[in-house]
Amino acid sequence: MLFCPKCGAILKPKQEKGKRFLACGCGYTNRKERATISEKLAAKEEIAVVSEEGPTLPVGDAECPKCGHDKAGYWMAQTRAGDEGETKFFKCLKCGNTWRDAN
Repeated sequence: MLFCPKCGAILKPKQEKGKRFLACGCGYTNRKERATISEKLAAKEEIAVVSEEGPTLPVGDAECPKCGHDKAGYWMAQTRAGDEGETKFFKCLKCGNTWRDAN
């Protein structure tokens, strides 16, 4: 990937009169570098599944609304605007039920 020396934008492939070259929206052109429109992709590798379980969560005291178990894994996520607090999610260690904190 090459960048424009004038404005710093990424140079994009352009074709005129059967010749390909790199150009920028600001008007700069680089006719010395041959523009390649397609890139070769690496062969796809298989991903081995080590375990079907998700990541280990911290455990806290929370009563599952489905089975009544008193321990659950939890995590936090920003689900609203940035100036509001995060939402706390729980996952029951017994039945796997997932719910969010009512706050």
